[in-house]
Amino acid sequence: MFNKKEFTPIAIILVILTISISFLKSWNAILYSFITIFFVLAINILAKKISSYYLDSEIKINLWTIKRYGFKPNYHFRNEFQSGAIFPLLFSVLSFGTMTWLACLVFDVKAKTYRAAKRYGLYSFSEMTEYHLALIATAGIITNLIFAIIGYFLGFPTFAKLNIYYAFFNMLPISNLDGNKIFFGSIILWSFLAAITLVALGYAIFLV
Repeated sequence: MFNKKEFTPIAIILVILTISISFLKSWNAILYSFITIFFVLAINILAKKISSYYLDSEIKINLWTIKRYGFKPNYHFRNEFQSGAIFPLLFSVLSFGTMTWLACLVFDVKAKTYRAAKRYGLYSFSEMTEYHLALIATAGIITNLIFAIIGYFLGFPTFAKLNIYYAFFNMLPISNLDGNKIFFGSIILWSFLAAITLVALGYAIFLV
């Protein structure tokens, strides 16, 4: 289910998010942040892996990068901008540790070779459509929101908050983030999830 090449970007982001979240805090906060963000990332990635498995496809987790910055073909960076690694640290430094950008990982999907043999239901064609990408991305968002509720009732408010924040940032319909995949796969689904995520965000900010 996991490719060895996936562990490097995941490990890098785990360290970067730990530093960003625990910026200007104690060593105990660093350890707690590491453990918390590890589980936030793990449940999101596993949910996507499982959903892609049931859609007869495989996903590969990568670091979020930006190549183009405009609509014209010549509007692009010479080298890919490592946004997934830079944004969390930049936001944390500029806000003095009060805010962190959590959307750092994206996924690429590839249909399995035997998918073409299935000609019914969702598999009426062999290629992965934008709707299928939306379903995989949705699995990660919903899982984070569910675990936010579980974490809150179990007495782990920080874990609950980080799950909600992670879902919120990844729901942004920009670049190659999950929100963009959901938006172009089904705008109705994106609108529904965006509404739920905003309600959860308000709850996390004012009540948790």
